[in-house]
Amino acid sequence: MLFAAVETATGEESDFDKLLKRNAEMVYKLAFARCGNQADAEDVFQQVFLRYLTRQPSFESDEHEKAWFIRATINRSKSLWDSAFRKHTQPLEETPAADPTNPFEAQERRADLAAALAQLPANYRTLIHLFYYEDMSTAQIAQLLKRREGTVRQQLTRARRQLQEIMKGEAEYFDL
Repeated sequence: MLFAAVETATGEESDFDKLLKRNAEMVYKLAFARCGNQADAEDVFQQVFLRYLTRQPSFESDEHEKAWFIRATINRSKSLWDSAFRKHTQPLEETPAADPTNPFEAQERRADLAAALAQLPANYRTLIHLFYYEDMSTAQIAQLLKRREGTVRQQLTRARRQLQEIMKGEAEYFDL
């Protein structure tokens, strides 16, 4: 995992460690979905939690906390892609490392899906992640992203179609 819990002198976890455990996986997965590679996802992850530490926001509920971390992750990943450095560099192609010891087809399908998701635009990857991986409703996503619910549903439909086309194209490529 990206973090290690630090215990206080009494052997208890600090409040920050508890908050980190509650939100770390969600923040990292969303950052990875938006950025498309591990290094950038780790950078966004660190920036989000650094922002939390510097601003010390207070949350009204668990849902408010989750929404803050999702919004912060989206904003940090946007900042990463909008940076001057990014505009003048060309990323290296990353290919997922195959695990030769795992004979199961499910892992290959997950890798194919991850590669197909990486081909979607960042806003579509975000919608797919929030809807399918965070189990958020279209109304919740619309509120979080400050969009109309109909717009979110339409964009999800477009994202699914694009994903289907990408997956279909890969299947045709491999069916010789």
